[in-house]
Amino acid sequence: MKKIIKFSLLLIFALCSQLLMAQSPSVPKDGAVYVNAALGMDSNNGTKESPLKSLNEAAKRVNVSEGEGAITIYLSPGIYGLAETVDFNPTKWTFSASNRLTVRAETLPDDEKWSHSDMPVLISTMPFSIEKNDKGEITGGQNFGILVQNSHVTIQGLRILGEPVHENPSKGLLIRNYPIVWEGKNLEDLRVTQCLFIGSKYAAPNHLGILSNGTALEVDHCVFHGVKDAVVMWYSPASNSSMHHNLIIDSYGGIVWTWSATDDFKFYNNVVSNANVLWMLEKDEKLSYSIEHSIVVGYNSLVNKGGGAHGFGEKADQTKLSINKDVILKKSGKLEIIEDQTSRNYLHIKPGTLGSNLGAGLFTK
Repeated sequence: MKKIIKFSLLLIFALCSQLLMAQSPSVPKDGAVYVNAALGMDSNNGTKESPLKSLNEAAKRVNVSEGEGAITIYLSPGIYGLAETVDFNPTKWTFSASNRLTVRAETLPDDEKWSHSDMPVLISTMPFSIEKNDKGEITGGQNFGILVQNSHVTIQGLRILGEPVHENPSKGLLIRNYPIVWEGKNLEDLRVTQCLFIGSKYAAPNHLGILSNGTALEVDHCVFHGVKDAVVMWYSPASNSSMHHNLIIDSYGGIVWTWSATDDFKFYNNVVSNANVLWMLEKDEKLSYSIEHSIVVGYNSLVNKGGGAHGFGEKADQTKLSINKDVILKKSGKLEIIEDQTSRNYLHIKPGTLGSNLGAGLFTK
């Protein structure tokens, strides 16, 4: 009798497990997933009429979906606290350059009715992994906000903050938040566009906006304000990559790290004001790069080499950075930034002043 009961329970458990697997929530059939931090519920189906509450849940549903084609996640205005890494790792779904995974604001900056309050706000609140040296001493911690582990991805129109921690709690200890990380093997085609990265080294340090490991990275029409480092390309050769039409203000680290970028990396129509180090080369200084049609006003160092999470290396051979004739470089000074939060051009260059003619900022039209 006991054996019969035990067998029956095992059978019921197996049937329930199969039923739950069959009913695992995935993305809606049209590939549009809606998320609303204020009105959504993670038990909803993810349609516009029945939105999810968290970006984490949207990622989990993408990851279990099977098929091919475009998937677009629409974020409504609101605050999205990331208590854990938003991990996109869709192993059973096929994307392409024309059928992408897109994570975007419901309303984008080019919409004539758009305002800064329409930008979904992402802020990390998760714990940090612990790092130790050879002596077993704790040297730091890190975490990832959005982790992308697939190709053909667009992230668009988001306001991305750091994490409210003390970046250097003690000597030799460094706490680091990486809001967007692209990590995996043989990845290609990540575009981060029209995003506003904001950090404060005193209140909510944004250590590094984009940490990239793949080819065909494009970062365009973004604003980095008070962010320590803007973009780091590392590990795998970053061929066919570019940064253009970005506005970088008050960076206290290194703006672009070309550790793995190949010599076809394009840097143009970028405007920089008040930077620590503009460009970080790999330690061996093997490759040369060029700056075109850009403005850099106020910087401590133009080109360094080496460095890492704890420092910015040493002065590099400045001839490794070719400055085109249409580039304006001024060692000291600051550009005029609009600080009126009610203005559509908030945190952009004041019209009619130096740098305003290059189209750097959130708007593509």
